[in-house]
Amino acid sequence: MAGSSVSAAEIATFLKGTLIGPPDAVVTGAAGLTDAKASDVAFVHGDAALQDASSSLAGVLLTSRHFPDLKRPQIVVAHPALAMTQIVTEFFVSKLADVGISNLAHLGKNVRLSDGVSVWAFVTLDDGVAVGRGTRLYPGVFVGKGSVIGENCLLYPNVTVREGVTIGNRVIIHPGTVIGSDGFGYLQQDGRHHKIPQIGTVVIEDDVELGANVTVDRATFAATIIRRGTKVDNLVQIAHNVEIGEHNIIVAQVGIAGSSSTGHHVMIGGQAGISDHIRVGDQVMVATRAGIIHDVADREIVAGFPALPHKAWLKAMAVLAKLPELREKVRDAEHRLAALEAKTTTAQPAPSRKPKVASKPAATSKRKR
Repeated sequence: MAGSSVSAAEIATFLKGTLIGPPDAVVTGAAGLTDAKASDVAFVHGDAALQDASSSLAGVLLTSRHFPDLKRPQIVVAHPALAMTQIVTEFFVSKLADVGISNLAHLGKNVRLSDGVSVWAFVTLDDGVAVGRGTRLYPGVFVGKGSVIGENCLLYPNVTVREGVTIGNRVIIHPGTVIGSDGFGYLQQDGRHHKIPQIGTVVIEDDVELGANVTVDRATFAATIIRRGTKVDNLVQIAHNVEIGEHNIIVAQVGIAGSSSTGHHVMIGGQAGISDHIRVGDQVMVATRAGIIHDVADREIVAGFPALPHKAWLKAMAVLAKLPELREKVRDAEHRLAALEAKTTTAQPAPSRKPKVASKPAATSKRKR
């Protein structure tokens, strides 16, 4: 990734790291160890990466300790991977241009735009929308009546934010995501589905990132909430009245049904599903394609459908893999048992019959005359 020129000394100062080697070494980009050129900075992720680091062409290395055998400038920091993300963000990510307010954007009545807001062509801001300082709205974004978007947010093309939604600061929303669509609520009566009006809202707190084509439904009456720091991958469905806790990781194609909630620092693997009215505790890990139909306690690791504690699921899978073999053994045992029963029946002698004893005639008494 190419960017501006920066010296090893400048990087070390920015990271508050320890520079070992010439301070005037200059890099213009960042890359992985195996792809790096002499003009790139790369990071060494522990001793396991030493072989790649030795053969790498990277001009500057971020390391967790000094490696004397690596004959190039090293910047020693506590967490090289984190440091790499920080310097890429600071020096090598292309800065987005401020375009002001496009003449091709549609602004409703009483729209409030703070300093440094960029509104691109074909953006629609309905009546009463408020947008915070430094936020960028790309082409095709729609923001409904009375919605509030915080500072330094980034809404990519074709994001839809419906009416009455609140979005915090530093929120990133990728293309095609829809926030505030109606929750899927119906009453069944007389053979018909009667729509339940969804008059609630959605609240997205600070530092949330939503991937492409995510859907977050508005609540029936109150609010669907995504707490601060949570990161949501592409193609995730978050239903009405759901509350997602702080700093969750939700991977692609997860579905979370209505009125469920997650605690803080929950990790949910791809294509997992959470049924309605479920409580998932703090620091829970949900394996890929797990199906949760019961509450999950804090710090549990669950897998499978229905979701089980991970160790129990592994045992069940070990048995499942042996089912064909076990089936053959059972069938063989059944055949041998049937043969044994048949043999036993054939060899058994017929029951002996006792001879019948003739009954004596009843004695008759003779009277002397």
